[in-house]
Amino acid sequence: MRERDNEMSEDVDNGVLERTDNLETTGIGIVDGTTAQIDLTLPALADDDDDYVDDDDIAPVGNDEAERTSDDGHDEASVVSASRSEGETPAPTADTQGDIVDAEVVPATVPPVTGVTRRAIHHPAGADKHALERVRGVRVDEEPLQSRRLDQLSADRESPDLLTADRLIDRSRVAAPEPEGAWQRLVYAASFRRVLLAESPKVRARKELDRRITAPLTGGAKFVPVLSRKGGVGKTSVTTLLGMALADAREDRIIAVDANPDRGTLAERIERTSGKTVRDLVRARADVTGFNDLSGIVARDETRLDILASDADPHLSEAFSDRDYHDVAAIAAHYYSIVLTDSGTGIVHSVMDATLELADQILIVAGRSVDEAKLASETLSWLETNGYGELARNAVVVLNTSRPGASLIKPSELESHFRSRVRAVVTIPYDAHIATGGPISFRELAGATRLAARELAAVVVEGLRAAGTVR
Repeated sequence: MRERDNEMSEDVDNGVLERTDNLETTGIGIVDGTTAQIDLTLPALADDDDDYVDDDDIAPVGNDEAERTSDDGHDEASVVSASRSEGETPAPTADTQGDIVDAEVVPATVPPVTGVTRRAIHHPAGADKHALERVRGVRVDEEPLQSRRLDQLSADRESPDLLTADRLIDRSRVAAPEPEGAWQRLVYAASFRRVLLAESPKVRARKELDRRITAPLTGGAKFVPVLSRKGGVGKTSVTTLLGMALADAREDRIIAVDANPDRGTLAERIERTSGKTVRDLVRARADVTGFNDLSGIVARDETRLDILASDADPHLSEAFSDRDYHDVAAIAAHYYSIVLTDSGTGIVHSVMDATLELADQILIVAGRSVDEAKLASETLSWLETNGYGELARNAVVVLNTSRPGASLIKPSELESHFRSRVRAVVTIPYDAHIATGGPISFRELAGATRLAARELAAVVVEGLRAAGTVR
């Protein structure tokens, strides 16, 4: 027989409770000379344990079955008693007299489990405490659950990353997109969608231009101010065309901010207006917590270009300072990928300083005349001598044709001069739709004008990508 566990109370002798004063019990009733009944609440048993039986089903079990030794050397037995009425205490037998049986008694401090109740018998003095009815408890050690890595799976089991679209989709059953071009569509339809001619050079060039415009930009918002030291050269029109070309092709948000301190007209170049201005955004900047708050202030074009208008009153627009521009720029940078700024003609104005400080790339608009071209070139010289030499070298000069008819100015000479000073030169042809001064519809522009605007957008995106790589 093994030694008793050190933690077992000395009151426990041979598996029988002699004292109950140190147990938390309920329902104790003691009658002189009879049995005291104690209710103990024990943990719930597993489904495969067989040590719970009803009172009516308890039968005497021999002492050789009352002891069970586990793998770690401890006895595992559950004492289960049946209620006995007065005078029914069994007499000792030869099998039980003089035989000592060890048993573990569950302490009374075991947390209660609802619905499972066991009873233990406390015999009065003189009773045979070896004649107990016991049922051997059987415990089954369950194999613990273990997680396995994918590389520990068997060789014939595939990991989820092998379920790719290239593997699962039957490409032979996917219809090819309908080709562009009248002749290509005719052959495609006549062959029951079996013959797909090569795309025309015009279609390939358009798709390549789309790829250049929609190229992804890394980092935060990009600021692109549009400058001109002379009014009437089409600075606002160029800003509008550039914004429409970008918004029409790209999936991210584009906004054009009218920062002209002398009453700008950017909002008048689109059909829809919101009636709000930059001044309204400055006042409500603390209340803008989401894009919905901002969308009530900006106006949106059919190409998804957002416009933030300037104040119509020149006195109020003059109060628009560099600090106000920084506040507006901070909000715009949070919700837009590209922020275009229609700047005024005053190059030494405080707003111009704030605009150049945030600029990632600049556009300089020049007319196709001698004085307009000279002012544009002098603007580059001013930038180079005032700490913005890098912006000047990476700038884009836009030669805008704002008047109809042939010009006496040699366009090749203009382009040659500016190409020696800046990164790129783009020419915008004359368009009667723009010359009206009213709202611009990108779909109604002449094909050459729309193509020039898209080429300008591609050049700007390439410059922003190059600047982001350098940084």
